[in-house]
Amino acid sequence: MSENVRGKAVPCKGFFLPDGSPFRISAVLFDFDGTLTEPGLLDFAAIRRATGCPPEQGLLEYLDSLEDREERGRREALLVEAEMEAAERAVPAQGAEAVIAYLRERDVPLAIITRNAEAMVRRSLERLGIIRWEDFSVVVTRDAPLSPKPFPDGVLYVAEQLGIPVGELLVVGDHAMDIEAGRKAGALTMFLRHELGHGPAAAPGPTAAPGAGPSGAHFVVGSLMEALQVIRHGLPLPVGKLPADLLQESLAGLVTTDPSLLVGAAVGEDAAAVDVRGEEVLVLASDPITLAVEAMPWYVVVANANDVAASGATPRWLLATLLLPPGYSASQVAAVVRDIDAVCAEEGITLCGGHTEVTDTVSRPLVVGMMAGTAPRRMLRDKRSMREGDRLLLTKRVAVEGTGLLAREYGDRLLAAGLSQDEVAECARFLERMSVVREAAIAREFAGVTAMHDVTEGGLATAVRELGAAGGRRLRLHLDRVPLYPQTLRLCSILGLDPLGLIGSGSLLITCSPAEVPALLAALTEAGIEVTDIGEVLGPGEGVEAYRDGVPAEWPTFDRDEVSRLSSAPAGVFPASRPDVGAGA
Repeated sequence: MSENVRGKAVPCKGFFLPDGSPFRISAVLFDFDGTLTEPGLLDFAAIRRATGCPPEQGLLEYLDSLEDREERGRREALLVEAEMEAAERAVPAQGAEAVIAYLRERDVPLAIITRNAEAMVRRSLERLGIIRWEDFSVVVTRDAPLSPKPFPDGVLYVAEQLGIPVGELLVVGDHAMDIEAGRKAGALTMFLRHELGHGPAAAPGPTAAPGAGPSGAHFVVGSLMEALQVIRHGLPLPVGKLPADLLQESLAGLVTTDPSLLVGAAVGEDAAAVDVRGEEVLVLASDPITLAVEAMPWYVVVANANDVAASGATPRWLLATLLLPPGYSASQVAAVVRDIDAVCAEEGITLCGGHTEVTDTVSRPLVVGMMAGTAPRRMLRDKRSMREGDRLLLTKRVAVEGTGLLAREYGDRLLAAGLSQDEVAECARFLERMSVVREAAIAREFAGVTAMHDVTEGGLATAVRELGAAGGRRLRLHLDRVPLYPQTLRLCSILGLDPLGLIGSGSLLITCSPAEVPALLAALTEAGIEVTDIGEVLGPGEGVEAYRDGVPAEWPTFDRDEVSRLSSAPAGVFPASRPDVGAGA
């Protein structure tokens, strides 16, 4: 795992349910004592002796069976006294604060279900640091008018109160009763297996196997940090790319024995390379396009051509799959195909087939392109060829595509903020600069060019991390050298965005040996392509070292592209700006 969630992350195998099905988590329901608190808080043996409860019977069931109400009240008081004494010693279970904080920050509904008294839970939570009663949308204690665990009533009640399908509710607990209640209700269940210890390193990773836990829990984990890894796999993803660490986990299970596959699926790789005939290599890439119909033809060709070109190949063939919502006419569909073909013709690419379908599975047009190209084997650029000391170059400037998209999608806001119609129109034309095919074709002619990577979602900040991950190298970046268009800076200032996290198709990252950098810069400049040296390749490893004016600085991380962040903001509300990130030019 590449993400450290306020604690040490651990490998995770919990991508699927025991039967191989995927799962979705809309809310998490925690047991309390021994799950969110350290186990052993209550001395159940002593409580049983004090109340006279037989060892084979549950405490609550025993107390409820007493017919003498006065005697039952006296013994219940002994249980409450023991609980309240334990509450004064309550400490959070290892990882509990990190898990609750992570889920709270992502607005995942949380709930508690426990056989303890409400007073005990409230007092315990007062002692648990950042875990608060207010973090939980629903708290079901034994004081609620519901049958306690292992009955499913409380689980069903929580799902109803949260307004979610019970099958999307995850019940997490350390006792067989937790799992039984969850399974009877039809919820997802996770057993916290305390005998493995609480440190992430103490367990081999979460499992998903029938019978692995009591009553066949869906998941069995050795710590709450392991539980979080499973939970992350089930949470709805944010708009944009799949997080790199989750992508890397999903790709880790891919196995290929095909010797002709030279470059396959990996984080940071946008195209595959196949040895088709001795010295000739076939390069393949695929990207979906979900923009407005009038922009789709341009995007589906250019976005896919960029990925192929960045591998050192010449884009040659395009397959396009068109999925359109009901209501489209044959004429409208034919127009999309016609326009894709026209863009292909302009770029010297053949539209050689695909699939067209009207379907109610989409609410807006979706076009998926698959581009194929060829390259002499000597021109194939494999990111694993990067070497320590290579210079890192950037063509054009940051956020070419993002600048165009902002002008087109948020023109009214920009006009209201003081930009002129001509300025907005100029920014909108940035989309015409999205292709990196020309610069890639020039760069591949230089033997010293070891890697190329086009900047897409998540902007330069994400693209640099992807490049380093694909090459297995650390990178050093100089923020004061990163070139920015004044138009981009103005748009980002108005809309409160960071240009380094803004979608950036149109810029190409190139790593090149220092000896050939002057000749490469000259060739690109002669072709009218702006290029800037922004950093260098370091030794094996991962991560980015950033500097500004020679002083260490933070290289930003974005969970999603800045355009997506803006589009998800409530109407009339601008995201907070980050003026210190990025450099002017």
